[in-house]
Amino acid sequence: MKIGKVEKYINDKLARDGAILSVIIDPVDYPTPQDAIKTGIAAYQAGCDIIAVGGSIGAQGELLDNVTKCIKESINVPVVLFPGNIATISRYADAIYFMSLLNSRNPYWISQAQTLAAPLIKKYGVEPLPVGYIVIEPGGTVGWVGDANVVPRTKPAIAASLALAGQLSGHRIIFTDAGSAAYAPVPVEMVAAVKSAIEVP
Repeated sequence: MKIGKVEKYINDKLARDGAILSVIIDPVDYPTPQDAIKTGIAAYQAGCDIIAVGGSIGAQGELLDNVTKCIKESINVPVVLFPGNIATISRYADAIYFMSLLNSRNPYWISQAQTLAAPLIKKYGVEPLPVGYIVIEPGGTVGWVGDANVVPRTKPAIAASLALAGQLSGHRIIFTDAGSAAYAPVPVEMVAAVKSAIEVP
Protein backbone atom coordinates (compact mmCIF):
# COMPACT_ATOMS: atom_id res chain seq x y z
CA MET A 1 0.00 0.00 0.00
CA LYS A 2 1.38 3.37 -0.98
CA ILE A 3 1.86 6.16 1.53
CA GLY A 4 -1.04 8.59 1.43
CA LYS A 5 -1.23 12.33 1.97
CA VAL A 6 -1.87 12.23 5.73
CA GLU A 7 0.80 9.60 6.40
CA LYS A 8 3.28 11.68 4.40
CA TYR A 9 2.27 14.73 6.46
CA ILE A 10 2.94 12.77 9.67
CA ASN A 11 6.32 11.49 8.46
CA ASP A 12 7.41 14.92 7.19
CA LYS A 13 6.30 16.63 10.41
CA LEU A 14 8.19 14.09 12.54
CA ALA A 15 11.31 14.44 10.39
CA ARG A 16 11.17 18.22 10.65
CA ASP A 17 9.97 18.79 14.23
CA GLY A 18 10.68 15.48 15.97
CA ALA A 19 7.15 15.13 17.36
CA ILE A 20 3.46 15.64 16.65
CA LEU A 21 0.84 17.14 18.93
CA SER A 22 -2.55 15.50 18.53
CA VAL A 23 -5.80 15.60 20.47
CA ILE A 24 -8.71 13.17 20.42
CA ILE A 25 -12.20 14.64 20.45
CA ASP A 26 -14.75 12.08 21.66
CA PRO A 27 -18.12 13.67 20.81
CA VAL A 28 -19.84 11.60 23.51
CA ASP A 29 -17.81 13.37 26.21
CA TYR A 30 -19.36 16.78 25.47
CA PRO A 31 -22.77 18.19 26.47
CA THR A 32 -23.52 19.07 22.82
CA PRO A 33 -21.94 18.42 19.41
CA GLN A 34 -21.23 22.15 19.19
CA ASP A 35 -19.05 21.92 22.31
CA ALA A 36 -17.04 19.08 20.73
CA ILE A 37 -16.63 21.08 17.52
CA LYS A 38 -15.51 24.20 19.43
CA THR A 39 -12.94 22.12 21.33
CA GLY A 40 -11.54 20.66 18.10
CA ILE A 41 -11.21 24.12 16.58
CA ALA A 42 -9.62 25.47 19.78
CA ALA A 43 -7.11 22.60 19.77
CA TYR A 44 -6.15 23.48 16.19
CA GLN A 45 -5.79 27.16 17.09
CA ALA A 46 -3.58 26.14 20.03
CA GLY A 47 -1.18 24.38 17.64
CA CYS A 48 -2.31 20.76 17.35
CA ASP A 49 -0.98 19.01 14.25
CA ILE A 50 -3.77 16.41 14.03
CA ILE A 51 -7.33 16.46 15.32
CA ALA A 52 -8.63 12.94 15.90
CA VAL A 53 -12.34 12.29 16.32
CA GLY A 54 -13.85 9.14 17.82
CA GLY A 55 -14.00 7.03 20.94
CA SER A 56 -14.70 3.64 22.44
CA ILE A 57 -18.48 3.81 22.94
CA GLY A 58 -21.18 5.73 21.06
CA ALA A 59 -19.14 7.97 18.72
CA GLN A 60 -20.89 7.04 15.49
CA GLY A 61 -23.58 7.90 12.94
CA GLU A 62 -24.93 11.42 12.58
CA LEU A 63 -23.08 12.63 15.68
CA LEU A 64 -19.71 11.49 14.33
CA ASP A 65 -20.42 12.81 10.82
CA ASN A 66 -21.53 16.21 12.08
CA VAL A 67 -18.60 16.75 14.44
CA THR A 68 -16.03 15.47 11.93
CA LYS A 69 -17.41 17.56 9.05
CA CYS A 70 -17.70 20.79 11.04
CA ILE A 71 -14.20 20.51 12.51
CA LYS A 72 -12.70 19.70 9.11
CA GLU A 73 -14.39 22.72 7.52
CA SER A 74 -12.81 25.01 10.12
CA ILE A 75 -9.17 23.88 10.31
CA ASN A 76 -6.12 23.31 8.09
CA VAL A 77 -4.64 20.13 9.59
CA PRO A 78 -5.77 16.53 9.08
CA VAL A 79 -8.89 15.22 10.79
CA VAL A 80 -8.28 11.55 11.57
CA LEU A 81 -10.84 9.05 12.86
CA PHE A 82 -10.00 7.28 16.12
CA PRO A 83 -12.29 4.27 15.78
CA GLY A 84 -13.87 2.38 18.64
CA ASN A 85 -15.49 -0.16 16.34
CA ILE A 86 -16.72 -0.63 12.77
CA ALA A 87 -19.37 2.09 13.18
CA THR A 88 -16.78 4.79 13.96
CA ILE A 89 -16.28 5.62 10.28
CA SER A 90 -17.19 8.90 8.59
CA ARG A 91 -16.79 9.89 4.96
CA TYR A 92 -15.88 13.41 6.12
CA ALA A 93 -12.51 12.52 7.68
CA ASP A 94 -9.14 12.80 5.95
CA ALA A 95 -7.88 9.50 7.35
CA ILE A 96 -8.57 6.75 9.86
CA TYR A 97 -6.26 5.07 12.32
CA PHE A 98 -6.68 1.58 10.84
CA MET A 99 -5.78 -0.07 14.12
CA SER A 100 -5.05 -3.62 15.14
CA LEU A 101 -5.17 -4.00 18.93
CA LEU A 102 -1.97 -6.00 19.26
CA ASN A 103 -2.50 -7.09 22.86
CA SER A 104 -6.18 -7.99 22.67
CA ARG A 105 -7.25 -11.43 23.85
CA ASN A 106 -10.04 -11.34 21.26
CA PRO A 107 -9.21 -11.80 17.55
CA TYR A 108 -12.12 -9.52 16.69
CA TRP A 109 -9.98 -6.51 17.70
CA ILE A 110 -6.87 -7.84 15.97
CA SER A 111 -8.27 -8.50 12.49
CA GLN A 112 -12.02 -9.17 12.27
CA ALA A 113 -13.28 -5.62 12.88
CA GLN A 114 -10.76 -4.40 10.31
CA THR A 115 -12.03 -6.98 7.80
CA LEU A 116 -15.60 -5.79 8.30
CA ALA A 117 -14.69 -2.11 8.02
CA ALA A 118 -12.24 -2.24 5.10
CA PRO A 119 -14.79 -2.18 2.23
CA LEU A 120 -16.55 0.91 3.63
CA ILE A 121 -13.26 2.74 4.22
CA LYS A 122 -12.27 2.05 0.63
CA LYS A 123 -15.68 3.13 -0.67
CA TYR A 124 -15.50 6.42 1.24
CA GLY A 125 -11.93 7.11 0.12
CA VAL A 126 -10.75 7.71 3.68
CA GLU A 127 -7.00 7.19 3.92
CA PRO A 128 -6.13 4.19 6.15
CA LEU A 129 -3.16 4.69 8.46
CA PRO A 130 -1.83 1.20 9.40
CA VAL A 131 -1.52 1.39 13.19
CA GLY A 132 -0.39 -1.22 15.70
CA TYR A 133 -2.29 -0.27 18.86
CA ILE A 134 -1.04 -1.24 22.34
CA VAL A 135 -3.05 -0.70 25.52
CA ILE A 136 -1.03 0.03 28.65
CA GLU A 137 -2.20 -0.32 32.27
CA PRO A 138 -4.73 0.82 33.49
CA GLY A 139 -6.36 0.63 30.04
CA GLY A 140 -9.56 2.53 30.78
CA THR A 141 -12.59 2.04 28.56
CA VAL A 142 -10.58 0.90 25.55
CA GLY A 143 -8.92 -1.81 27.61
CA TRP A 144 -12.31 -3.11 28.72
CA VAL A 145 -13.98 -2.84 25.31
CA GLY A 146 -10.98 -4.29 23.45
CA ASP A 147 -10.45 -7.15 25.93
CA ALA A 148 -6.82 -6.10 26.20
CA ASN A 149 -4.16 -8.02 28.08
CA VAL A 150 -2.91 -4.65 29.33
CA VAL A 151 0.84 -4.16 29.49
CA PRO A 152 1.99 -3.54 33.09
CA ARG A 153 3.36 -0.01 33.51
CA THR A 154 6.60 -1.39 34.94
CA LYS A 155 7.31 -3.69 31.95
CA PRO A 156 8.56 -1.52 29.05
CA ALA A 157 10.20 -4.55 27.38
CA ILE A 158 6.75 -6.08 26.79
CA ALA A 159 5.51 -2.93 25.08
CA ALA A 160 8.71 -2.78 23.01
CA SER A 161 8.28 -6.39 21.88
CA LEU A 162 4.64 -5.80 20.96
CA ALA A 163 5.65 -2.70 19.03
CA LEU A 164 8.35 -4.57 17.12
CA ALA A 165 5.89 -7.36 16.32
CA GLY A 166 3.51 -4.70 15.03
CA GLN A 167 6.17 -3.18 12.81
CA LEU A 168 7.25 -6.57 11.48
CA SER A 169 3.60 -7.34 10.72
CA GLY A 170 3.40 -4.27 8.49
CA HIS A 171 2.04 -1.55 10.76
CA ARG A 172 3.62 1.78 9.85
CA ILE A 173 2.65 3.61 13.04
CA ILE A 174 2.68 2.31 16.63
CA PHE A 175 0.26 3.84 19.13
CA THR A 176 0.51 3.27 22.90
CA ASP A 177 -2.43 4.26 25.08
CA ALA A 178 -3.11 4.07 28.82
CA GLY A 179 -6.82 4.67 28.23
CA SER A 180 -8.94 7.79 28.47
CA ALA A 181 -8.95 9.49 31.87
CA ALA A 182 -6.12 7.23 33.04
CA TYR A 183 -4.53 8.16 36.36
CA ALA A 184 -1.23 8.73 34.50
CA PRO A 185 0.02 8.74 30.90
CA VAL A 186 2.11 5.97 29.39
CA PRO A 187 5.44 6.08 31.31
CA VAL A 188 8.22 7.97 29.54
CA GLU A 189 10.53 4.97 30.00
CA MET A 190 8.05 2.80 28.13
CA VAL A 191 7.73 5.30 25.28
CA ALA A 192 11.53 5.39 25.04
CA ALA A 193 11.74 1.59 24.97
CA VAL A 194 9.12 1.36 22.23
CA LYS A 195 10.85 4.05 20.16
CA SER A 196 14.23 2.35 20.48
CA ALA A 197 12.79 -1.00 19.35
CA ILE A 198 11.18 0.16 16.11
CA GLU A 199 11.91 2.17 12.98
CA VAL A 200 8.41 3.56 12.39
CA PRO A 201 6.69 6.45 14.18
